[in-house]
Amino acid sequence: MSIDFTAMYASHDAFRRDLERLAQAVAQGRAHTPGVRAGWENFTHQLHIHHTAEDSDLWPRVRERVAGRPRELALLDDMEAEHSRIDPLLDAVDTALDDQAPELPDLVRALTATLDDHLKHEEDSALPLMQDVLTAADWAAFTGRIRETQGLRGASVFVPWIVDGTPPADRDRFLGALPPPVRVLNRLFWQGSYRRRGLWAGA
Repeated sequence: MSIDFTAMYASHDAFRRDLERLAQAVAQGRAHTPGVRAGWENFTHQLHIHHTAEDSDLWPRVRERVAGRPRELALLDDMEAEHSRIDPLLDAVDTALDDQAPELPDLVRALTATLDDHLKHEEDSALPLMQDVLTAADWAAFTGRIRETQGLRGASVFVPWIVDGTPPADRDRFLGALPPPVRVLNRLFWQGSYRRRGLWAGA
């Protein structure tokens, strides 16, 4: 049984989208506005949950399956090393946002390039490896850790955040992979609450 990576690809697209919004806000001199700061804080929160779950629950599980395979083990080492290069850039952008520092545009470009390279590397190399060596139960354990970390309150932001501004086909694909009760909650309550938060307002 193949693993459904719909939520993984959707998360990656949401990270890329938010950094595009941040770069636009910086270029227009609006990085200090409440909506942009709220959008940035949510972005870093979502990325932290995503990468922490990968480091704690996903990469070790894959590593067990590829023991004795140097090429695959080196790929997992790369995944972890790339995470470690992203964290200092997040901190640097955060500080520059607080200080309205002149180097903010360069830092945002560096973060965007580093994160995009990592996401593409993961999509091109790590996801096919996971499809090959993990079971559906393995994947469910990883996604379950994310759901546990998010909780219901976190899910009420995560779900509408993922589909914020996405094309209809992508939105339908992501929502269609969710349990029906979650789709109902999102339609009736979460979408409206998310919009009122004003993340990236004006970006």
